Amino acid sequence: MTTAAQVLARCDALAACSDHPEHLDRAHLTPALAAAHGLVEAWMTAAGLRTWRDQAGNLCGRVEGREPGLPALLLGSHLDTVPDAGRYDGMLGVLLAVAVADRLRDEVASWPCALEVVGFTDEEGARFGTALLGSRALAGTWDDAWWDLRDADGVTLAEAARDFGLDPALIGTAARRPADLVAYLEAHIEQGPLLQDADRSLGVVTTIAGARRLRVEVVGEARHAGGTPYPRRRDALVGAAEAIVLIERTVRESGAIATVGQIDVAPGAVNVIPGRAVFSVDLRAASDAERDAMRDTLLAGIEAGCAARGLGVRVTDLYAAPATPCAGWLRDALRDGVVATGDADPVDVWSRAGHDGMAVSQVTDVGMLFLRCHDGISHHPDEAVREVDVAAGLDAFTTAVRAVAARAAVRA
Repeated sequence: MTTAAQVLARCDALAACSDHPEHLDRAHLTPALAAAHGLVEAWMTAAGLRTWRDQAGNLCGRVEGREPGLPALLLGSHLDTVPDAGRYDGMLGVLLAVAVADRLRDEVASWPCALEVVGFTDEEGARFGTALLGSRALAGTWDDAWWDLRDADGVTLAEAARDFGLDPALIGTAARRPADLVAYLEAHIEQGPLLQDADRSLGVVTTIAGARRLRVEVVGEARHAGGTPYPRRRDALVGAAEAIVLIERTVRESGAIATVGQIDVAPGAVNVIPGRAVFSVDLRAASDAERDAMRDTLLAGIEAGCAARGLGVRVTDLYAAPATPCAGWLRDALRDGVVATGDADPVDVWSRAGHDGMAVSQVTDVGMLFLRCHDGISHHPDEAVREVDVAAGLDAFTTAVRAVAARAAVRA
């Protein structure tokens, strides 16, 4: 039976599968991903799973239920990483799923459903700029326009797929129907400090954040830095700076969260008043209504502040992803799993980060279990988890999976 210590050792082994010699960097359809597939496929096989790789590049494994071809309870997470990554984001969830399959291998033969494990690819979107490609293919929401996306070296997604041994013409075979699946469960590090602050090993995810990304352009007038007195200045950068402070102040007092991660100034000369400043806004909240109301509040404040300085504002909505509520019956099963570890009052947490469940929710119910990670650090080499928390997560996830299989018989 796979232990928490073995799961962590496997995370260490996967961290060696990298396209960069000095840090962990494992992007979509790269040699490092192929190497990771080799390791995980061997662990899946040892756990009794029949394995295959679908035409999106996802690594899959399956144990049949009491008869072949039954709908599957799907467990998983992702195997790709951001550049200069930690070794637990995504990977830990895949390896916990494999460990659960190993623990339950003798039980599944009597279940009213099959058990599957998936290691998704391209959750992060680091190579081609569009995230969730693997899970979108599985959910049947693939867009053939994505085949023309190019990476930093000019390689198209279609070319990379063929080099990886995939056939773009067969991408539809990766799709699952609602009738093919019972539910999707994922275990993942929290990527935030709430569980650590609450001194809890585990949390039950209530919803995955609804996100919007905006491009805000502040337009002023570029003039000589020495010759233009303050009453005559229309400084776009000062207007943008005030807007950014307003964003932090406003959102900090709410339940939402917003980040300005990029800013560009023109003309960009040391002795010229900026005539234009463009910045990004990443806005997230537990519900779409809360997110959209905050967007409207922020833009009203930005426009008023800029108008007072004689500045124009242009806003472009770049991206929107709906919030993904976790199904109540799956939350109940995960909560029961956490209670079985000795935590009588499991913590509910909403996920500020996006996950493959956002895509998979288009085809089946989803549920998520969070594990405490040190100081909430993620997407960084300093990601760290404790063996005691991984052990609790493995026990809770096993109990929850067993409960979901039992409840699937009642729901059928």
